[in-house]
Amino acid sequence: MSSTASGKNGTWRNWGGNVSARPVREVAPASVEELAAAVRRAAEDGLKVKAVGTGHSFTSIAATDGVLIRPQLLTGIRNIDRNAMTVTVEAGTPLKRLNAALAREGLSLTNMGDIMEQTVSGATSTGTHGTGRESASIAAQITGLELVTADGSVLTCSEKENPEVFAAARIGLGALGVVTAITFAVEPLFLLTAREEPMPFERVLAEFDQLWAENEHFEFYWFPHTGNTNTKRNNRSAGPEQPVGQLAGWFEDEFLSNGVFQVAQWVGRAAPAAVPAIAQISSKALSARTYTDIPYKVFTSPRRVRFVEMEYAVPRAALVETLRELKSMVDRSGLRVSFPVEVRTAPADDITLSTASGRDSAYIAVHMFRGTPYQAYFTAAERIFTAHEGRPHWGKVHTRDAEYFARVYPRFGEFTALRDRLDPERLFQNDYLRRVLGS
Repeated sequence: MSSTASGKNGTWRNWGGNVSARPVREVAPASVEELAAAVRRAAEDGLKVKAVGTGHSFTSIAATDGVLIRPQLLTGIRNIDRNAMTVTVEAGTPLKRLNAALAREGLSLTNMGDIMEQTVSGATSTGTHGTGRESASIAAQITGLELVTADGSVLTCSEKENPEVFAAARIGLGALGVVTAITFAVEPLFLLTAREEPMPFERVLAEFDQLWAENEHFEFYWFPHTGNTNTKRNNRSAGPEQPVGQLAGWFEDEFLSNGVFQVAQWVGRAAPAAVPAIAQISSKALSARTYTDIPYKVFTSPRRVRFVEMEYAVPRAALVETLRELKSMVDRSGLRVSFPVEVRTAPADDITLSTASGRDSAYIAVHMFRGTPYQAYFTAAERIFTAHEGRPHWGKVHTRDAEYFARVYPRFGEFTALRDRLDPERLFQNDYLRRVLGS
């Protein structure tokens, strides 16, 4: 698969280019039985096991020096249940293929993230999300899961069957087993009207509660070194469809958001002093526009400019204060930040290690262009986020460990106890899980 990150001579690399690993062997099972056999064989050989999707995580969550399982043959829709309004899909299915297949069937997920390159299992296992007032992450839309556990057996779970596994495994970090199929709640295909509009930073913060309350899906991008943001409001619509015209779409989404933006990043990397001036231009490049289309064409957009990202969930009530601290830090610091900061929200959910577990959350994502030094900026941002008991996205750069997570996740012990039960020998362990979950 073209989108799967990989490298030469047996080295695996992630999409962001900041993580690499050299597995002993790679396996691409064509069935759940083959996958279970590969897991049993790895255990016999004393090797660790990791399933890896498209490598869109910026952490080393998928890295292994043992057996790398590639799920690209485990793809497609297994079953559509129109009475229950659920769809069961193989774990290696890319979100873009799921979205297109559902649309052909007149169906859609309720909410989704802003890219769709990832596999369904990779996206859900790391807690990938979009923005929503009532509708939560992709994992929160799961109604059933099938996974191969450390002893090579196939376990299914839902609210009724193995509910304690279901509570945790929807965002399982790859620590509880290899997910082989996911059942999602779906609904009849609907239309969304997107309203994109520049807005001053101070106005967005002053009106944030109102903007959040009045829109089903509200998000905005703030451009550091400026007082400018670009806001996006998505709400359900009776129609008619009014997609972005091909030329306008190409200009806004490809030329400005990917092409010119790529060049601006190159200039900024070569001449950091130019970044604030570039930011002023970038932040004014996108004009207001309104369009109406099916959900995945509104929620998602291509991201061709490669970057590295850190994202934290803070309590929604702490968002405005956290952003003010972030802005004053950037203004004081002498840092040159050429990528916008993305802000989204999610309602509280009931998944053990979801970043929105038990609390209404706001997400703040900071990015740096691939190849520019990001440590100073991310370290300073992380200090602000953690002061608000922030919870980092499991697939994005952070430096937190099990001791920290035990403090910010009230049900952390519930997850580690389940892991002790399902994977006592730590077959699915790697350095990242050792750090975030403890050994």
